Amino acid sequence: MSTTSQNSAAPSVLVISAHSGDFVWRAGGAIALTAHHGSPVHVLCLSYGERGESRGLWKQEGMTVERVKQARHEEAAKAAEVLGATIEFLDLGDYPLRVEPEVVDRIAGIIRERKPDVLLTHVANDPYNRDHNQAHETTLTARMIAQAHGADPSTPALGAPQVLQFEPHQPEVCGFYPELLLDITPVFDRKVEAMKCMTAQEHLVRYYIDLGMRRGVQAVRNGAPSSVQYAEAYKRTFPTVGAQLW
Repeated sequence: MSTTSQNSAAPSVLVISAHSGDFVWRAGGAIALTAHHGSPVHVLCLSYGERGESRGLWKQEGMTVERVKQARHEEAAKAAEVLGATIEFLDLGDYPLRVEPEVVDRIAGIIRERKPDVLLTHVANDPYNRDHNQAHETTLTARMIAQAHGADPSTPALGAPQVLQFEPHQPEVCGFYPELLLDITPVFDRKVEAMKCMTAQEHLVRYYIDLGMRRGVQAVRNGAPSSVQYAEAYKRTFPTVGAQLW
């Protein structure tokens, strides 16, 4: 994530998250690292994950959908604050996540407004959670629309930001292989703090601490300095462009 922003010297990031917890587990380090370097990060949550991503809340007696949504909103907003990002919620529902054409147009407008250098989202094919597939397809479609000069002639068309797919929970089954191991060691404590905000899925905290450590070991094995302890894995959607082979 080292390209130059279209409107500033600092690169900017837009995260499109299927559910209100996904961005924390899968991209919390990248978000915190980007914010740490003074760059803007905005998180767009397509749903609260109120039906399928909130088992801890549904164990509470008398729980309702609206109470789950409110709790998820508060948790995600607090996590985003810890990571240094701004956040908004579209409340599109989950299991399944359905994104109507007018919502895709709205997301395209957000992309044009934010002008991100990098988009972070889910993998293309997650057999375990089809909401993630929908978020991926929505991101690519909205990006395409945002690039079209005739889509909204009153606003400038988007350039060509990279779309980085963050690691799914079951990478082997999803066909995910790392193309970028991002060193998040300097901000890993922030990621852990943000993960602990997500009490509806607190069972995932230990898993993602361990995953960060394993990816850190792999980063060192692939040439990172020995000081790297924690990393996140990403897969590129589009080719990178450069004037050198290294």
